[in-house]
Amino acid sequence: MGFLALQRHLSSMQPRRRRRHRQQTLARTNKSIAPLKKRNDSPFERVDDGDSQHGETLRYSTPYLPEDIWRHIHSLMPMTDAARAACLSRAFLISWRCHPNLTLDWETVCKTAYRGKFRRKIDDILRNHSGTVKILKLHLSDEDYTYPCIDRWLEIAVTPGIEELDLLLYKKYRFPCSLLSDGVRDSIRCLRLECCSFHPMAELGPLRSLTNLYLNSVRITGDELECLITNSLALEQLSLYGCFYIRFLKIPCMLQQLSSLTVRSCWRLKEVVCEAPNLSCVNLFGGMKLSFGESLRMKSLIMFRSNAVCYAHAELPLIMPNLETMILCSFPEVVVNVPMVPTKFLYLKHLTIQIMRGTYDHLFLVYFLDASPSLVTFCLDVSQQDMSQESILESSSHLRQLPEHSHDCLKRVEIIGFNSAKSLIELTCCIINNAVSLEHLIINTLDSRRKCPWEGNDNNLRCLRVSNSLLKESSRALIAVRRFIEGIVAPTTYLTLLGPCTRCHPIPLDDPMLVDSE
Repeated sequence: MGFLALQRHLSSMQPRRRRRHRQQTLARTNKSIAPLKKRNDSPFERVDDGDSQHGETLRYSTPYLPEDIWRHIHSLMPMTDAARAACLSRAFLISWRCHPNLTLDWETVCKTAYRGKFRRKIDDILRNHSGTVKILKLHLSDEDYTYPCIDRWLEIAVTPGIEELDLLLYKKYRFPCSLLSDGVRDSIRCLRLECCSFHPMAELGPLRSLTNLYLNSVRITGDELECLITNSLALEQLSLYGCFYIRFLKIPCMLQQLSSLTVRSCWRLKEVVCEAPNLSCVNLFGGMKLSFGESLRMKSLIMFRSNAVCYAHAELPLIMPNLETMILCSFPEVVVNVPMVPTKFLYLKHLTIQIMRGTYDHLFLVYFLDASPSLVTFCLDVSQQDMSQESILESSSHLRQLPEHSHDCLKRVEIIGFNSAKSLIELTCCIINNAVSLEHLIINTLDSRRKCPWEGNDNNLRCLRVSNSLLKESSRALIAVRRFIEGIVAPTTYLTLLGPCTRCHPIPLDDPMLVDSE
């Protein structure tokens, strides 16, 4: 009994000891730390209550920083976060009115509100930010009811000091060149226009700071565009998408800073003449005629056009001899006679070829490889709906062989959409026999984009649907690899064979031992 009574007494003393220990700790803290002084010169000082359960209050504050630093931090926030911060702090409310980056679209401003409120909110935001905007992204898309307000909004926002203007408007809207005043032309660095008309003339004046020009579905002629870029001597990137009114594009030699050119889906464009001496990256979609002068600095090329492989092999070594990376997409590709070109891509290191349609003799790609003595990686994508070429499994003729030409630098080869076409087997065998430094050979019998994106069997994601004919051809390709390719791969080369996903496409395969990408 005595022991139990002692236990109850000790247990009753523990809460009193804890309270006394907490009070002693607080007393020592108050003696060692000077009381916080409220600074009247910073509106960002905050004092909050701490643990007041026992009559004690803990005071703390945010670090003291000058107001201009807090405003700079506020300006780096995304617009929605900056607006929320302004609702919680009087100081941030003042800073919000000077916030330089505005993104105004239905998703950001009020995606759950009715349309009239959307227009009023843009009015309020722009009026409160008059003269302070540096980056404006105004995306109106199909919001037709805002069309009468565009001129007023742009007059408020586009003022001297603006650096980036990104507008998604309407095809019937005509962007007013009068907005590009002297002060605006001095400050603007990036101009992105989508879905509108733009008709600059020579009297527009120089855009001294413009480095990036992006036009998408803009009604502008080739002469008008030439006037614009001629007045933009600092231009570094030019991107044109779906500008159907341009028939002839000339880029003058005075654009010394231009390094990147993209022209895609400008279907009426017949010819591109580029004299910019420092152009290094080009992305072209279409069959326009190319004239690039002496493009000695050209390092990267992406080209989508019919018979792109034949065109590149015959024409590009002469006008782009220093290419290092090249991506070719052909739709379709038809080869009758492959010309023997004496010039070569001496510096080409990375080559990607995609053949979308057509009956193509893949063995002729060896000539392209022979013309690229420094090639390190080669990717061939022959994914297509139906395999219409002669299958190696049904052919009675022997495999063709071309004169040996050593590919000393080639280390990695990937073939996507591999099938049992005889010419594709011949190409693969030729590469294996001549690429003495080959380290990795990847053969994928299906389009890699159709595969499950994550490993494991616990997710609900599945491969895209594949026709039975493609699945059957995939199994035939695996048999062809086992029969004609696997035995000649050097021991120093790692072979990766990818077949159909057995979880999503459980079809019986005759013989293949494949490494599945799941």
